Amino acid sequence: MKFFVDTAEIDAIAELNDLGMVDGVTTNPSLILKSGRDILEVTKEICDLVDGPVSAEVVATEADAMIAEGRKLADIAPNIAVKLPLTWDGLKACKVLTGEGKMVNVTLCFSANQALIAAKAGATFISPFIGRLDDINIDGMDLIADIRTVYDNYGFQTQILAASIRSVNHVLESARIGADVMTAPPEVIKKLASHPLTDKGLEQFLSDWAKTGQKIL
Repeated sequence: MKFFVDTAEIDAIAELNDLGMVDGVTTNPSLILKSGRDILEVTKEICDLVDGPVSAEVVATEADAMIAEGRKLADIAPNIAVKLPLTWDGLKACKVLTGEGKMVNVTLCFSANQALIAAKAGATFISPFIGRLDDINIDGMDLIADIRTVYDNYGFQTQILAASIRSVNHVLESARIGADVMTAPPEVIKKLASHPLTDKGLEQFLSDWAKTGQKIL
Protein backbone atom coordinates (compact mmCIF):
# COMPACT_ATOMS: atom_id res chain seq x y z
CA MET A 1 0.00 0.00 0.00
CA LYS A 2 1.28 3.45 -0.89
CA PHE A 3 1.59 6.04 1.87
CA PHE A 4 0.52 9.59 1.09
CA VAL A 5 0.90 12.22 3.80
CA ASP A 6 -2.03 14.56 4.32
CA THR A 7 -0.45 17.92 5.07
CA ALA A 8 1.00 21.07 3.54
CA GLU A 9 3.69 21.39 6.24
CA ILE A 10 7.07 21.13 4.51
CA ASP A 11 9.07 20.07 7.58
CA ALA A 12 6.68 17.21 8.37
CA ILE A 13 6.77 15.98 4.78
CA ALA A 14 10.58 16.17 4.65
CA GLU A 15 11.01 14.15 7.86
CA LEU A 16 8.81 11.31 6.62
CA ASN A 17 10.23 11.48 3.11
CA ASP A 18 13.75 10.95 4.44
CA LEU A 19 12.54 7.66 5.95
CA GLY A 20 10.95 6.50 2.70
CA MET A 21 7.45 6.89 4.14
CA VAL A 22 6.11 9.28 1.51
CA ASP A 23 4.84 7.96 -1.82
CA GLY A 24 2.82 11.12 -2.38
CA VAL A 25 1.12 14.07 -0.68
CA THR A 26 -2.47 15.24 -0.43
CA THR A 27 -3.46 18.82 0.30
CA ASN A 28 -6.77 20.68 0.44
CA PRO A 29 -7.88 24.27 1.09
CA SER A 30 -8.07 23.63 4.86
CA LEU A 31 -4.48 22.34 4.96
CA ILE A 32 -3.27 25.27 2.87
CA LEU A 33 -4.97 27.63 5.34
CA LYS A 34 -3.30 25.83 8.26
CA SER A 35 0.12 26.14 6.61
CA GLY A 36 -0.29 29.89 6.17
CA ARG A 37 1.41 29.65 2.77
CA ASP A 38 0.49 30.71 -0.76
CA ILE A 39 -1.04 27.68 -2.53
CA LEU A 40 1.10 27.89 -5.66
CA GLU A 41 4.31 28.49 -3.72
CA VAL A 42 3.90 25.72 -1.15
CA THR A 43 2.59 23.24 -3.73
CA LYS A 44 5.65 23.82 -5.93
CA GLU A 45 7.93 23.30 -2.91
CA ILE A 46 6.18 20.02 -2.07
CA CYS A 47 6.43 18.83 -5.68
CA ASP A 48 10.17 19.55 -5.69
CA LEU A 49 10.58 17.55 -2.48
CA VAL A 50 8.43 14.51 -3.31
CA ASP A 51 8.69 12.29 -6.38
CA GLY A 52 5.15 10.88 -6.19
CA PRO A 53 1.75 12.48 -6.87
CA VAL A 54 0.92 15.70 -5.06
CA SER A 55 -2.80 16.45 -4.90
CA ALA A 56 -3.74 20.13 -5.25
CA GLU A 57 -7.43 20.99 -5.03
CA VAL A 58 -9.49 23.35 -7.16
CA VAL A 59 -11.88 25.71 -5.41
CA ALA A 60 -14.25 26.44 -8.29
CA THR A 61 -17.62 24.66 -8.35
CA GLU A 62 -18.53 24.97 -12.06
CA ALA A 63 -16.95 22.62 -14.60
CA ASP A 64 -15.31 25.16 -16.92
CA ALA A 65 -13.76 27.04 -14.01
CA MET A 66 -12.62 23.75 -12.44
CA ILE A 67 -10.91 22.82 -15.70
CA ALA A 68 -9.16 26.20 -15.90
CA GLU A 69 -7.98 25.98 -12.27
CA GLY A 70 -6.96 22.36 -12.77
CA ARG A 71 -4.81 23.26 -15.76
CA LYS A 72 -3.10 26.03 -13.81
CA LEU A 73 -2.41 23.70 -10.87
CA ALA A 74 -1.13 20.98 -13.21
CA ASP A 75 1.34 23.46 -14.70
CA ILE A 76 3.10 23.70 -11.31
CA ALA A 77 4.87 20.37 -11.80
CA PRO A 78 4.52 17.06 -13.70
CA ASN A 79 3.60 15.18 -10.49
CA ILE A 80 0.50 17.24 -9.70
CA ALA A 81 -2.77 15.35 -9.29
CA VAL A 82 -5.64 17.78 -9.71
CA LYS A 83 -8.10 17.28 -6.88
CA LEU A 84 -11.77 17.62 -7.82
CA PRO A 85 -14.94 17.23 -5.71
CA LEU A 86 -17.28 14.36 -6.50
CA THR A 87 -20.04 16.46 -8.04
CA TRP A 88 -21.48 16.30 -11.55
CA ASP A 89 -19.39 19.31 -12.55
CA GLY A 90 -16.38 17.69 -10.92
CA LEU A 91 -16.90 14.58 -13.05
CA LYS A 92 -17.13 16.70 -16.20
CA ALA A 93 -13.84 18.35 -15.29
CA CYS A 94 -12.33 14.96 -14.47
CA LYS A 95 -13.17 13.62 -17.92
CA VAL A 96 -11.57 16.61 -19.64
CA LEU A 97 -8.44 16.76 -17.51
CA THR A 98 -7.74 13.03 -17.61
CA GLY A 99 -8.30 13.20 -21.36
CA GLU A 100 -5.44 15.71 -21.45
CA GLY A 101 -3.20 13.24 -19.65
CA LYS A 102 -3.39 14.87 -16.22
CA MET A 103 -3.69 12.90 -12.97
CA VAL A 104 -6.98 13.53 -11.19
CA ASN A 105 -7.91 12.74 -7.59
CA VAL A 106 -11.70 12.76 -7.14
CA THR A 107 -12.38 13.57 -3.50
CA LEU A 108 -15.25 13.71 -1.00
CA CYS A 109 -16.50 10.24 -1.97
CA PHE A 110 -19.05 8.72 0.39
CA SER A 111 -20.65 5.91 -1.62
CA ALA A 112 -19.64 3.07 -3.93
CA ASN A 113 -21.97 4.49 -6.59
CA GLN A 114 -19.99 7.72 -6.53
CA ALA A 115 -16.76 5.73 -6.83
CA LEU A 116 -18.17 3.81 -9.79
CA ILE A 117 -19.02 6.90 -11.83
CA ALA A 118 -15.69 8.54 -10.92
CA ALA A 119 -13.90 5.52 -12.36
CA LYS A 120 -16.08 5.73 -15.48
CA ALA A 121 -15.03 9.40 -15.80
CA GLY A 122 -11.39 8.33 -15.78
CA ALA A 123 -10.29 9.30 -12.25
CA THR A 124 -6.71 8.38 -11.39
CA PHE A 125 -7.56 8.22 -7.69
CA ILE A 126 -10.84 8.03 -5.76
CA SER A 127 -10.76 9.36 -2.20
CA PRO A 128 -13.41 7.78 0.05
CA PHE A 129 -13.58 9.54 3.42
CA ILE A 130 -13.47 6.98 6.24
CA GLY A 131 -13.44 9.20 9.32
CA ARG A 132 -16.32 11.42 8.25
CA LEU A 133 -18.53 8.36 7.75
CA ASP A 134 -17.54 7.07 11.18
CA ASP A 135 -18.63 10.45 12.57
CA ILE A 136 -22.22 9.74 11.48
CA ASN A 137 -22.16 6.13 12.72
CA ILE A 138 -21.51 4.51 9.34
CA ASP A 139 -18.53 2.16 9.13
CA GLY A 140 -16.17 3.82 6.69
CA MET A 141 -14.30 0.56 6.11
CA ASP A 142 -17.43 -0.97 4.55
CA LEU A 143 -17.18 1.70 1.85
CA ILE A 144 -13.55 0.81 1.11
CA ALA A 145 -14.54 -2.86 0.82
CA ASP A 146 -17.48 -2.11 -1.48
CA ILE A 147 -15.34 0.02 -3.81
CA ARG A 148 -12.63 -2.66 -3.88
CA THR A 149 -15.22 -5.26 -4.90
CA VAL A 150 -16.74 -3.07 -7.63
CA TYR A 151 -13.40 -2.06 -9.10
CA ASP A 152 -12.11 -5.64 -9.07
CA ASN A 153 -15.30 -6.92 -10.67
CA TYR A 154 -14.77 -4.77 -13.74
CA GLY A 155 -11.03 -4.14 -13.84
CA PHE A 156 -11.14 -0.40 -13.22
CA GLN A 157 -7.66 1.10 -12.96
CA THR A 158 -8.71 3.95 -10.64
CA GLN A 159 -6.71 3.65 -7.42
CA ILE A 160 -8.56 3.59 -4.09
CA LEU A 161 -7.04 6.30 -1.89
CA ALA A 162 -8.37 5.79 1.64
CA ALA A 163 -8.75 9.29 3.11
CA SER A 164 -9.96 10.97 6.28
CA ILE A 165 -7.85 8.44 8.19
CA ARG A 166 -7.70 9.23 11.87
CA SER A 167 -6.21 6.17 13.54
CA VAL A 168 -3.72 3.37 13.07
CA ASN A 169 -6.66 0.95 12.94
CA HIS A 170 -7.96 2.79 9.87
CA VAL A 171 -4.57 2.22 8.23
CA LEU A 172 -4.53 -1.49 9.10
CA GLU A 173 -8.08 -2.13 7.93
CA SER A 174 -7.46 -0.24 4.68
CA ALA A 175 -4.42 -2.44 4.05
CA ARG A 176 -6.37 -5.61 4.85
CA ILE A 177 -9.15 -4.70 2.44
CA GLY A 178 -6.70 -3.76 -0.29
CA ALA A 179 -6.80 0.01 -0.66
CA ASP A 180 -4.13 1.01 -3.15
CA VAL A 181 -3.16 4.12 -1.19
CA MET A 182 -3.87 5.64 2.19
CA THR A 183 -3.38 9.26 3.13
CA ALA A 184 -3.00 10.28 6.75
CA PRO A 185 -1.67 13.15 8.84
CA PRO A 186 2.00 12.85 9.86
CA GLU A 187 1.12 12.06 13.47
CA VAL A 188 -0.94 9.02 12.46
CA ILE A 189 1.85 7.67 10.26
CA LYS A 190 4.32 8.05 13.13
CA LYS A 191 1.98 6.17 15.48
CA LEU A 192 2.28 3.10 13.26
CA ALA A 193 5.69 2.50 14.87
CA SER A 194 4.32 2.60 18.41
CA HIS A 195 3.35 -0.30 20.66
CA PRO A 196 3.30 -0.41 24.49
CA LEU A 197 5.08 -3.78 24.53
CA THR A 198 7.89 -2.32 22.42
CA ASP A 199 8.30 0.47 24.98
CA LYS A 200 8.16 -1.99 27.87
CA GLY A 201 10.65 -4.35 26.26
CA LEU A 202 13.10 -1.55 25.49
CA GLU A 203 12.86 -0.29 29.06
CA GLN A 204 13.73 -3.77 30.36
CA PHE A 205 16.63 -4.21 27.94
CA LEU A 206 18.13 -0.84 28.89
CA SER A 207 17.75 -1.61 32.59
CA ASP A 208 19.51 -4.94 32.24
CA TRP A 209 22.22 -3.43 30.06
CA ALA A 210 22.96 -0.75 32.66
CA LYS A 211 23.56 -3.50 35.21
CA THR A 212 26.29 -5.04 33.02
CA GLY A 213 28.40 -1.90 33.29
CA GLN A 214 29.42 -2.36 29.64
CA LYS A 215 29.58 0.04 26.68
CA ILE A 216 29.39 -0.55 22.95
CA LEU A 217 31.16 2.69 22.03
